[in-house]
Amino acid sequence: MPTPGPSGLIGDVARQADLRRMKAFAAGLLLAAAVVYVVARLNEDGRTGVGYVRATAEAAMVGALADWFAVTALFRHPLGLPIPHTAIIPRRKNEIGRSLGEFVQGNFLTREVLTERLAGVHVGARLGAWLRQPAHAERAAEGIADAMRGAVEVLDDRDVQEALGGLVERRLRATPVAPLVARVVDASIEGGHHQRLLDAVLRGLGTFLEENRETLRAQLDKESPWWVPGAIDNRVFEKIFRGVHGFLADVRADGDHEVRRSIEERMLDLAGRLRADPVLAAKGEELKEELLAHPEVQAWLSSLWGELKMAMLAAAGDPHSELRRRLATGLAGAGERLATDGKLQAKIDDWVERATVHVVDTYRGEVAELISSTVERWDSADTSRRIELQVGRDLQFIRINGTVVGGLAGLLIHTIGELIA
Repeated sequence: MPTPGPSGLIGDVARQADLRRMKAFAAGLLLAAAVVYVVARLNEDGRTGVGYVRATAEAAMVGALADWFAVTALFRHPLGLPIPHTAIIPRRKNEIGRSLGEFVQGNFLTREVLTERLAGVHVGARLGAWLRQPAHAERAAEGIADAMRGAVEVLDDRDVQEALGGLVERRLRATPVAPLVARVVDASIEGGHHQRLLDAVLRGLGTFLEENRETLRAQLDKESPWWVPGAIDNRVFEKIFRGVHGFLADVRADGDHEVRRSIEERMLDLAGRLRADPVLAAKGEELKEELLAHPEVQAWLSSLWGELKMAMLAAAGDPHSELRRRLATGLAGAGERLATDGKLQAKIDDWVERATVHVVDTYRGEVAELISSTVERWDSADTSRRIELQVGRDLQFIRINGTVVGGLAGLLIHTIGELIA
């Protein structure tokens, strides 16, 4: 039998103490009846009053002994004697386990009992009222995060990595590149993103020219004929350099510049060709395959799960992470809606009822078998002792009542006998 935890041990100690007190009290009554009987028997000598006391004490002893035998016979052989039909619980432990399992199955795990019970619980309303409290939503989010962290930690990294990497790679291979790029181009133009990108490019070009001014001037010296004076080279360079800078500034300043319109037209033309030109589509697929076959890309695919796992574990374990905050906020919002939406409450209640009834209908036989098989694995003597700890204290009242009722019955019988005589 499984060893109980600390709380179980404390409870067993308290029950054992109560059982000993009740046994001592019942035995004390038997002993008192025996003492009274002996004293009365020695002093009877035909005295009518003493005879009543003796008869009462005698019957009380009989009742006490009979009920002591009955109670003791449930758990063990009285006085260690193998009397038939004693030690009932140790001898019939397995039958008791099966009967208990059938009792639970037939009287508790039934559709009618569960439906009646769940109808008054109002799970949806209670869950909504509980979740709408921010502190409760945070506790629920913590529980979900812990469950997610536990699930992630027990997964086999190699299997998940292979499945995730293969899924991503298959998805990339199945997605045509050309139409996707065309949609990106269209979205860029519709949102004006291409203009912002062009502005960034123009600023970058201007910065590049300024940073490499001396290098460009030196390159002009190399390319210019030897007989051209340096002053002329300087004037030519400055004119070209200022011209390029001015051109870039004009394009940047004019949102409707011809260069901008030309670039936009070429982008639209490219998007149309990407959709309709099979040569471009084939080229895109070829580039995609080359990219996917690149060692760096394969290494990235192989590291997807490791990075995702570390991010999930870190987010699940951090009370201030975005994941935990979003979980708590979402749960609180769901609780607020659930607490005020009667139709949603009814749906939750119906779902809980159907799910519970389905589980019970499907597995109640297994529950009964679990009870039966668990009891069968218990040690007979230990089972008897533990059951006695649970109910033995109350059973001592049978002994006490037997002593009292036996004595009263003896008194009544003796009185009737005296009256008849």
